[in-house]
Amino acid sequence: MAIRRRDFLKSAGAIAASAGLPRFARAAEATSIYDLERFGNARILHITDTHAQLNPVYFREPSVNIGIGEMAGQPPHLVGRAFLDRFGIRPDSADAYAFTCFEFEKSAARFGKLGGFAHLKTLVDRLRGEVGDRHALLVDGGDLWQGTGLANVMQGRDMVEVANQLGIEAMTGHWEFTYGEQVLRDNLERFKGEFLAQNVFLTEEAAFNDAPAFDKASGRVFKPSMIRELGGHRVAIIGQAFPYVPIAHPKRFTPDWTFGIREEELQRHVDGLRNTDKVDAIILLSHNGMDVDLKLASRVTGIDVILGGHTHDAVPQPIAVKNAGGTTLVTNAGSNGKFLAVLDLDIAKGKVGDVRYHLLPVYSELLKPDPAMAELIGKIRAPHVNDWSEKIATPDRLLYRRGNFSGPMDQLICTALRSELDAEIALSPGFRWGVTALSGQPVTMEDVLAETAISYPETYVQEMTGSQIRDVLEDICDNLFNADPYYQQGGDMVRAGGLSYTCTPTAAIGGRISELKLDNGRTIEAHRRYKVAGWASVNAQQGAPVWDVVAKYLRSGRMMPDRLGAGVTLKGVEDNPGIAGQG
Repeated sequence: MAIRRRDFLKSAGAIAASAGLPRFARAAEATSIYDLERFGNARILHITDTHAQLNPVYFREPSVNIGIGEMAGQPPHLVGRAFLDRFGIRPDSADAYAFTCFEFEKSAARFGKLGGFAHLKTLVDRLRGEVGDRHALLVDGGDLWQGTGLANVMQGRDMVEVANQLGIEAMTGHWEFTYGEQVLRDNLERFKGEFLAQNVFLTEEAAFNDAPAFDKASGRVFKPSMIRELGGHRVAIIGQAFPYVPIAHPKRFTPDWTFGIREEELQRHVDGLRNTDKVDAIILLSHNGMDVDLKLASRVTGIDVILGGHTHDAVPQPIAVKNAGGTTLVTNAGSNGKFLAVLDLDIAKGKVGDVRYHLLPVYSELLKPDPAMAELIGKIRAPHVNDWSEKIATPDRLLYRRGNFSGPMDQLICTALRSELDAEIALSPGFRWGVTALSGQPVTMEDVLAETAISYPETYVQEMTGSQIRDVLEDICDNLFNADPYYQQGGDMVRAGGLSYTCTPTAAIGGRISELKLDNGRTIEAHRRYKVAGWASVNAQQGAPVWDVVAKYLRSGRMMPDRLGAGVTLKGVEDNPGIAGQG
């Protein structure tokens, strides 16, 4: 597979095209960013991690996304100006706003919201229509069915309808599994595309009990791949579901299934597609996360491109990874419907000759909403709009979530947990999904649900020793900063309210967390017991749903204290360009 530097420079064309636009005053001129030069004979459109956000959203990209070891200073671990410099994006451009946290609030006022499935439908149809249906394919990388109150109430059924209307032809999964096997299978019966997951197998007990599986002989639960003819050539799409579902979520949702990266099984499947099915190109539709995909690409041969998700990284250009068989391109296409990836392939007999890749921001102010999709969204939302439209608070600051350690939105959740459940400390999961609220923008119940809507939302209060608290922080920190990407098995760092600590990401496990203190300045004592509140436990809990706890706190009028949490002090990463203002 010939990969030339000029192709990567060309793949940044979408960025360069919009960099000079001072504002979205003239939509006809601005939409030229979506005019792509025709290339090759096959086009694959890719979305991922939309988290059920049907309408346009504000979403601030992280200001802290630290890379460790070989990944320090490498995509996707670049933020702010370091990101802009690496990819040649002007700081005052629309793409600086879409791809980074740089001057987010100022830019949000200029460029507005991104995403929205009605706007996305317009763009998908345009790009698919340019090459024709026989040359185009639309795929989704997972986390499509979860992330809003609507999706939670309907257990993803709303997103199946929307996916069918959008024309998604293949998908893999992650949060989809948290509705449980029966709901998952019921939804897939309605889905018109293919659900692909080469790395999900029956447990030995489930296989013995003759549990349902796509292939009883191998124990594969789902179809591993599909082959489509695009532009007269055979293209294989392999699905790679999130490998750590039973670790990151309650195992009760998937008791009969085992997951994992499954390198050996993947290699055998790739070899079979090449040698037996005689495909001309192989695409891995992955929900591994970008660091995992980069390692996988160095070890598994025969894959042309990995279309990645899970870590919500919006990376404008593919990363070329060499392996024993040649080169694999690794991509990651952002989140929340903000981006549509366009992979144009020049395929010949048995190989991909060349590629063009564009990661296009979905600027909702530049794209007219598709009428049929807008009507469907309105119909689906109608029964719940009144219940969730109550304005329950107005923030006096920007509320966002995404970042390695914390954000004002999660600190607000922690404050609510501590206040309403009378706890000294609150722990909140480091989820990457959840949208951004601007200062002065009223927060509704729908907004609260967009930060909290999961199928295991119960809150809890328990006593923990200082030693146990530190162990929890160490364990989760290792999931984030282990030098081996295959051991990075979760989201971002757990959010802590009422507690400060020092973190040394470059240290070994057991040595990263130190100097734990309560927000009153008192040192956390190893053997003393503390009252800790939390939610989203992998163990069954009986407390009130977290969204009710947060809403009750907000309705009290106590919005937020002046000081949100005591914070995290970082050591050993002073020059890391994964921290805004550094590098």
